[in-house]
Amino acid sequence: MPDQYDEDLFDKTKMTFGEHLEELRRSLIKSVTALVLGTLVGLIFAQRLVIFIQTPLEAALVDYYKNQGEEQYLQELKQRKVNGESVPANLKAAARRYGERELVRENRLISRLELQAALDQEPAAQSAPDEAMDTDLPLPILTDLIPITLYYRLSKEDDPRLNTIALNMQEPFLVWLKAALVLGIVIASPFVFFFIWEFVAAGLYPHERRYVHIFLPFSLGLFLCGAGLAFFVVFQFVLHFLLAFYGWMEINPAPRITEWVNFVLVLPVGFGIGFQLPLVMLFLERIGIFSVKTYRQHWRIAVLIISVLSMLLTPADWQSMIFMFVSLTVLYSGGILLCMFMPHRKTSFGDRIE
Repeated sequence: MPDQYDEDLFDKTKMTFGEHLEELRRSLIKSVTALVLGTLVGLIFAQRLVIFIQTPLEAALVDYYKNQGEEQYLQELKQRKVNGESVPANLKAAARRYGERELVRENRLISRLELQAALDQEPAAQSAPDEAMDTDLPLPILTDLIPITLYYRLSKEDDPRLNTIALNMQEPFLVWLKAALVLGIVIASPFVFFFIWEFVAAGLYPHERRYVHIFLPFSLGLFLCGAGLAFFVVFQFVLHFLLAFYGWMEINPAPRITEWVNFVLVLPVGFGIGFQLPLVMLFLERIGIFSVKTYRQHWRIAVLIISVLSMLLTPADWQSMIFMFVSLTVLYSGGILLCMFMPHRKTSFGDRIE
């Protein structure tokens, strides 16, 4: 027969309301202290973090401008064909080969005299642009200008469009502080989680506190897995989806660093929180609020709740919502399996403790 706990056995573990408030105060002080210390450490590495979190944006911008250049080149080839000029047989393949080079074309007007002077210069003189420009060339007239096409690779060094911008003087400083705070939260999160679980454990029975110590490392690991999935995988789809509207609306993107940092924080945190689902399910099942049978019978309601959470925890694009919905649905199934196969505590007679 299952061994049922008698609440009278825990009289010594009961806490008054004042004692709970005191325990909460101690947990908050510890958490804030850990956060402050983590932020001080984060100030050292904040600049590197700001550079690192721009990598998904830079990659998406490279693809955007590469595709834009490919489309422009394709239209130019079609126009040349209409004009009777010699063009490759497969225009799309030629445009695709151009796009694969990750080059950007920029059409400029230059005078024939300037062009001829540049071609006639010695290689040594070409390495000194300031001296090369110091010539007595006459000012060109409009009819003397000819169009030329310049090619350069898509990189932050060569193309300023790949760089984020700031619109006021204090913005870089505030971004640095915000990045330090984010790093502080990440560094302090294991300690903060421990202090929070410690406060929760103070209000639980001894057989329930055991799960707190089991869940803590798994909770942190799932949070990091969710945040990593959002940053390294989901961001690519979200950015390509949003940048597609720039091309459709014929608007050039000029990402602002403050807005990008705020955007980076939303999606990984939302995925990290969502990935706690299996542990929440296991915890509720172990303390007797729900059962595996309940999880199975009400899976339709769970799917509905997951769809609402996916909408609330992600930006307004369908791709990140789908990623969140599929991930949480799989995790819900994993939570059921975890409840089924994770060993229960047993009495000395082999009966399971409920």
